[in-house]
Amino acid sequence: KQLDTHGEAVDRSIERHTMELGLRDFGRTELEQLRAAGEVLHIKVVGLARIGSDVTPDLARATIGSITVLGSLQASADIKKALADRIL
Repeated sequence: KQLDTHGEAVDRSIERHTMELGLRDFGRTELEQLRAAGEVLHIKVVGLARIGSDVTPDLARATIGSITVLGSLQASADIKKALADRIL
């Protein structure tokens, strides 16, 4: 019954799992599009993951469900703090 009440939100919630090799940039425009579509990323990167300086901590938390990096994560201290419980 509760799912019926929130059915529209459940239908809009999509989790996308990605695996990237090399360099992967995440910027404000891409993440805002994901948020508008109700999508959440679960990111795995072998290499370098870079979250742009134009990304706010709130936007990062709204769109990144988890991030695993075998290599290096470049992001502001605020972004790393906002995602601390999601960096695996």
